[in-house]
Amino acid sequence: MSATRLLLLGPPGAGKGTQAQRLVEGLGIPQISTGDMLRAAVAAGTEVGRLAKEYMDRGDLVPDEVVIGVARERLAQPDAGKGFILDGFPRTRAQAEALDDTLGELGTPLERCVSLLVNEDEVVDRLLKRAGIEGRADDNEATIRNRMQVYKDQTEPLVAYYRDKGVLREVDGMGSVDEIAVRVEEALA
Repeated sequence: MSATRLLLLGPPGAGKGTQAQRLVEGLGIPQISTGDMLRAAVAAGTEVGRLAKEYMDRGDLVPDEVVIGVARERLAQPDAGKGFILDGFPRTRAQAEALDDTLGELGTPLERCVSLLVNEDEVVDRLLKRAGIEGRADDNEATIRNRMQVYKDQTEPLVAYYRDKGVLREVDGMGSVDEIAVRVEEALA
């Protein structure tokens, strides 16, 4: 049996979104990303969505308590009852602890955290190529390396957090999309 309540961790460009989409197709469960959750809450006009919109309209980072509120609303929706793939949330220990509380209340504890291990220089190359293809001028090497450092400082500590909980599986995130997908599927078994 494969785990269906999942969290994908890894730095920007590690392939979380790509692997999440493959899992969505294979497992028939929703991918839940921070950006998607925020946009959906804003579009739905929920109280938390209206609050998130205020921050987003100003160009500010949405604070933890608002992101957690949006995540709580999203995880309580019927389609997440049979499983989910979290991508981009949680980003901090405070968010991880709040996620644990939320999932405990819903009776759907996290079954697996898959951490994609990648070489930083390779990720920088991937993101620079993607930026060129998508015409994203804001993705230059300095910006990408800064995002990598923010990941190391804020999110990478979650690897130890989930290792201590016994749900972490580390997966080599280097190679072809198909090779990585096989490793991810093995980590969910």
